[in-house]
Amino acid sequence: MSNNDETGTTEAPTRREYVTYGGAVVGGGLLAGCFGRQNDAPSNGELTRGQTETPDGESYSVTMSPVGEVSFESVPESAMVYSQLYADAAVALGHGDAVNSLGFSWYGDILDFYLDSLDVVSPDWESLPQIYNDGLDKEILYELDSDVHFMDPTWAQSSSFGWSQADVDEIVENVGPWFGNYYSRLNGSPPDAYAGSYEYYELWEIVEKVAQVLREGARYDALAAVHADLMSEIASKLPGERPSVALTMHNEEEFRVYFLNDPGYARSFTRPFGATDVFAEAGGLEENSGWLDFEGMLDLDPDVILQFWGITPDTNMAKMQAALESHPVGRELTAVRNDRVYASGVGGQGLIMNLFQLEMTAKQLFPDAFGEWPGYVDGEPYPDIPEGEQLFDRQRVADIINGDI
Repeated sequence: MSNNDETGTTEAPTRREYVTYGGAVVGGGLLAGCFGRQNDAPSNGELTRGQTETPDGESYSVTMSPVGEVSFESVPESAMVYSQLYADAAVALGHGDAVNSLGFSWYGDILDFYLDSLDVVSPDWESLPQIYNDGLDKEILYELDSDVHFMDPTWAQSSSFGWSQADVDEIVENVGPWFGNYYSRLNGSPPDAYAGSYEYYELWEIVEKVAQVLREGARYDALAAVHADLMSEIASKLPGERPSVALTMHNEEEFRVYFLNDPGYARSFTRPFGATDVFAEAGGLEENSGWLDFEGMLDLDPDVILQFWGITPDTNMAKMQAALESHPVGRELTAVRNDRVYASGVGGQGLIMNLFQLEMTAKQLFPDAFGEWPGYVDGEPYPDIPEGEQLFDRQRVADIINGDI
């Protein structure tokens, strides 16, 4: 990604009457107030924790690091969305029609890969503006005029985008608030100004915060119950013997290194299975930037190879598998010989994606315990799985999304 060097602004009416930052000091950093999480679980139909009860017509507030406390006078009707996490969350919580943008247009294709298995209405992703345009384009944010920006403002200030604090504050002042937490993806390091104050959340905790913004505590609780049941079933059936796994991206002659069990919501569909990570066991390799050639991979020789982001539109799994099988060293890999090279999920997941990706990974790693994975065909939706072999109830999820809680 390139830095965004745009400094011009477009005049727009201020929306301070709509939203205020209660835990941030404009011009002085967004982390002036950092609120801790509580451990008490919300009851079904009630406001979820961190959300302030207010009479109709009065403001309510939601707190999340790094933005602090944000007050709303009404439920946002339009939302700028960059990542799949927040688009997924909006759809799951019954507010898909509020999404007015995506970071990249093809993010919608990935979401539909999973949504096609549910009897729900998917937004027309292709009609939405793409936020990324050689950086994060401030002009687009003015044009969208969103009630909320579901994006971490500290990420906007990273080297990926190059925004200043003044740029971030300008959008709050003239358009609407930021609400997002990006660095929980890998529990990574935020820009230096926020070091030591940034709080990390699990995936479902982030979605819970979005539910608070959208006033959808009951929907969230119902979906969280489905997730809890799925995690309970996985835990009860996991065998003692775990396979060795390489989470990687293969590109002709090399394998990119990703760590299977690292913290962060990007691994929330692989970490629960406690499989042996061959890259972590090897030592001396770096997440995301390390590469191994075929000989190096053969030295590790994992039982299973998961092609990270394998279901994305620009990944050709059939071509990749053919390349492995035809390579003189690649064909000797145990995972290749045993036909255990799989298209795997994506890190930028929301709760709908997480349910499916947990099911997918369970079947890929432990077919004897959870049933065979039927395979993935490039360009096609999530494969049909017989109802008796599904690890969560699709109809229940669809009912919740559609409002039948």
